[in-house]
Amino acid sequence: MAQVIEQQDVVAILREELPARAAQLAKDGWRIVHVACIVQGDQLELLYAFDKAYKLVNYRVLVPKTDPVVPSISATYLAAFAYENELQDLFGMKVEGLVLDFKGKFYRKRHEAPFNPPACAATPAPAAGK
Repeated sequence: MAQVIEQQDVVAILREELPARAAQLAKDGWRIVHVACIVQGDQLELLYAFDKAYKLVNYRVLVPKTDPVVPSISATYLAAFAYENELQDLFGMKVEGLVLDFKGKFYRKRHEAPFNPPACAATPAPAAGK
């Protein structure tokens, strides 16, 4: 049996557009699949993936490291709280309006933002036993 992989759309949007786009997708029956982040030079690149009937749509949001703030979509997609807390813990981002905000304590970690190297290098490791 041949496997068919369909084209996946990646749509670049502004961070301000994210809540409205997510709300429209939810209204239209889409589910959230994942949120990913990578460091790209002086920016953080976020990829939000949504699925409906085995079709994916991806929204790419570029955020400058000098202003690492994005609005939350957890009011629309409650499951997004886990992804968004990861963004805060692992990349040092600020996600505004999180329904469940662990305030940087979602994971126990040695460095403040371990996947964002400049922030990680500036943060000392906690003392033993802490």
